[in-house]
Amino acid sequence: MLNVVAIMGRLVADPTMRQTQTGKNVASFRIACDRNRKDANGQSQADFIDVVAWDRSAEFVCKYFQKGSLIVVDGRLQTRNYQDKNGNNRTAYEIVSNNINFAGPKSSNGGSGSMPAAAPSTGASHPAAAEAAPSYSAGSNDDFAVIDDSEDLPF
Repeated sequence: MLNVVAIMGRLVADPTMRQTQTGKNVASFRIACDRNRKDANGQSQADFIDVVAWDRSAEFVCKYFQKGSLIVVDGRLQTRNYQDKNGNNRTAYEIVSNNINFAGPKSSNGGSGSMPAAAPSTGASHPAAAEAAPSYSAGSNDDFAVIDDSEDLPF
């Protein structure tokens, strides 16, 4: 069976963290994810997806994300059944996160704190490393010369 979900959007409110009776941290938050189309009135449409993060992911999201932050979450879809105040049976759909990442530069996340050392980094965040990388267009035409395979190959 396959149950994989990846979503990118903005936090609707600050994440909330609580602890289970066994002392595990769990954070809950909601992501607004744009549908990339407009309704008949020209208004943008969005889905509001509930997400749950456990342990270190819960601490990470509560420390570095707040309302309006752009976030990427991958995980699995989970359902829970419960009874509301009136005794009606309800089903909750939520994503249980495996990985949580920044989706944009620090300025778009609205945070004034620095990114953690353990946060994933890309080559774009290190311009010096990108400048030192070789240019593939700088090679010579001999790099892709046809090899005469009528005799023994050189390797």
